[in-house]
Amino acid sequence: MSDAKANLDGATIAEEDDGIRLDRWFKRHREGTPHALLARWARSGQLTLDGKKADVSDRIATGQKLVMPTPPVETAARPARKGRPLTDADIELATGMLIHRDASAIVLNKLPGLATQGGTKTEQHVDGLLDALKFDGPTRPKLVHRLDKDTSGALLVARTPKAAAYFAKSFSNRSAKKTYWALIVGVPDIQQGEIDLPLAKQPGSGGEKMHVHDSGLASKTRYRVIERAGNSAAWVELQPLTGRTHQLRVHMAAIGHPIVGDGKYGGKGAFLTGTISRKMHLHSRRLRIDHPDGGAIDISAEVPEHFAASLDALGFDLLLGEVGIDPTEKGPPPKSALKAQAKAHSKQIRKARRGERRGRTAESKPTDFVGKPKPKAKAKPGKPGKPAPGKPAGKKPSAKKHPARPPKAD
Repeated sequence: MSDAKANLDGATIAEEDDGIRLDRWFKRHREGTPHALLARWARSGQLTLDGKKADVSDRIATGQKLVMPTPPVETAARPARKGRPLTDADIELATGMLIHRDASAIVLNKLPGLATQGGTKTEQHVDGLLDALKFDGPTRPKLVHRLDKDTSGALLVARTPKAAAYFAKSFSNRSAKKTYWALIVGVPDIQQGEIDLPLAKQPGSGGEKMHVHDSGLASKTRYRVIERAGNSAAWVELQPLTGRTHQLRVHMAAIGHPIVGDGKYGGKGAFLTGTISRKMHLHSRRLRIDHPDGGAIDISAEVPEHFAASLDALGFDLLLGEVGIDPTEKGPPPKSALKAQAKAHSKQIRKARRGERRGRTAESKPTDFVGKPKPKAKAKPGKPGKPAPGKPAGKKPSAKKHPARPPKAD
């Protein structure tokens, strides 16, 4: 029994780790512990929180007592992987993308072409620049969601472990709201609607490409056509109601309107001629998410240069993009929105007045059913000078005098 106790280790969960998964705690504080070893400890009951059996996916809370086996010496001594030192250009790049900063969060306007995380042959990425954004924070900032390499716009970064757990939960339960702008090839027949097509990984693509498939995961996207350039292109607003890989790109291509510049899903047909850039035209325009300290973050990211140039070349009015399909408005509505609202209100008033006039006309005529006058009663046959059966005798009604009619013209 004493040997078993000697082989156990313990820790008290600190406030900065509140809400994170147990396996994440090990990555922070027992960096060399393999996930397979953690899973084995969990299955055998050797991992406990406050004396109860724990699983690697459990969320932990401040003050809980964690008990675990002492890891092997060679595992505990494994060094942590370190990134390359940041240059002055890296620091300038990172700080240049900053559009919001508070005690718990940072929001970047990610540049197109910059990966969110590292991978094969990817040396420069947002995750590798986060040391430049630590400022006076207690720990290194942490990514809580991602954008595709060629997608630009609002990207949230947490400044504390507690904030990271809070934001991650908001994204997982879909309470965070993301709005994208995109240029697409062609114009949808329906100006506003919802795309509901299941998505799955495409076989043979190594998991790097998605496609519509009946056995895939449920995927929904709301869209609204903001403005159109004839029948050749349209500027649309997109809201992902689920969070599948490449969801917006696959959905738009699936309905026959690929995002301009998205050759991966749209092929050669995803590019417009003339001065329109061949870069991807998909931008995370607005992010709204509850803040762990109360209130909410609600921020918009300006479109990159190539996107702005394309909007200008196609003659689109940026003000129209502010009237969204989401009922929650940010700040006072633009003039174009006020005009549209006034026009709709006037239309409703005219419609109501037309209804009143129809109502007055209907009331002036006796009717059996709506819209048709009550037919006149036909005279019952009978002998001249005698009253109809069941009717009291009386004087014959005198003929009504009518004014003389004008003679017909020859």
